[in-house]
Amino acid sequence: MRGSCERCGKDEEQKEEATAACEHLSRVLEAEQSSEDDSDSDLETEGTHGLGELVRDTLYLRSCQVHSVVPISCFLCQRSAPELNLRHRGLGPQGARALASSLSSSLSVKRLDLRDNGLCGAGAEALAGALSKSSSIHDLDLSDNQLGVAGAQALCAALTVNRAVQKMQLSGNGLEEQAAQHLAELLLAHTDLKSLDLSYNQLNDQAGETLGPALAENTGLTELNVSWNHLRGPGAVTFARGLEANIFLKVLDISYNGFGDPGASAVGEALKTNNVLEELNMSNNRISAMGALSLGLGLRANQTLRILVVSRNPMRSEGCFGLLKSVQDNPASALELLDFSDIQVNTEFDDLANSVKRILPALCIKTGARKVEYKKELLSVFRPALPVSVPK
Repeated sequence: MRGSCERCGKDEEQKEEATAACEHLSRVLEAEQSSEDDSDSDLETEGTHGLGELVRDTLYLRSCQVHSVVPISCFLCQRSAPELNLRHRGLGPQGARALASSLSSSLSVKRLDLRDNGLCGAGAEALAGALSKSSSIHDLDLSDNQLGVAGAQALCAALTVNRAVQKMQLSGNGLEEQAAQHLAELLLAHTDLKSLDLSYNQLNDQAGETLGPALAENTGLTELNVSWNHLRGPGAVTFARGLEANIFLKVLDISYNGFGDPGASAVGEALKTNNVLEELNMSNNRISAMGALSLGLGLRANQTLRILVVSRNPMRSEGCFGLLKSVQDNPASALELLDFSDIQVNTEFDDLANSVKRILPALCIKTGARKVEYKKELLSVFRPALPVSVPK
């Protein structure tokens, strides 16, 4: 019963959207006919901006008829808004094809959000044709669309031709090592791309070996997110070496991978020479105390890193102590946040933290709660009051 009710609700919603779209189509066609009959002076009075929107809507509605899809009423209602938000609309490949025809002629859309629409590779290929011609879209979100290697290839090829897009989110698209080659080519060719999100994909160690050299040669990217992937082993080391040569990247998120001690050591080597990176997230990367000490060698020399997150790593208190000692030994350190969340530390670390705070008063040091002290606090709250004997 619940499934049938949900289907009925979706059917009613689609009918409403279809009705609204048909009404809009009739108004568009009437306006189109009247615009043809108007004099030149009338066109000058109204301007060409509204006419451009009219053309866009007409193209979209006609394309929906060709591809046998229900028009999305909110697309027609957003008109000249700089952001076109169509996330969770169930467009699919056919809906993407219908949308692509109007996007290539639109001059108002600056940000396009198509997250979670089941576009797949075919839908990405359709959008790639529009993106290769659009000069207005600068911010693109295609996350959670099952694009795969075919979709990545089409998009990267389009953005290599047209470099208008400066920010792109491709999170959760099942991108594997085969897609890494196309992404690497994009990093080498598209120097105007400033922010790239590749999180929640399946980029493995082979992908790291492909992306590392491209990262080293990239001359534009300032933010990169490759968290929640499978970068480990030699691929993680090669990727980190790319960071060593990069002179533009300011924010890097490599959390929830498998860099381990070799990867941490490679990042430490990169931090010795990298004088641009400001924020680095390495949480949950299987880094032990030995890996933390290797990472600390980079902190001893680095002068630009402001935020370092190494939470949820098995480095224990010894690793945290080694990292913090490296910061203490670097009077030129720019660190403002050192995050050891969910790692238990001892009193020796606390003593060192107090000493470092006197040297770097602006530094915030986050650690995990100490269970022993927490239990003591609970006991003090719930322990029943003892009877007090009053001397007679």
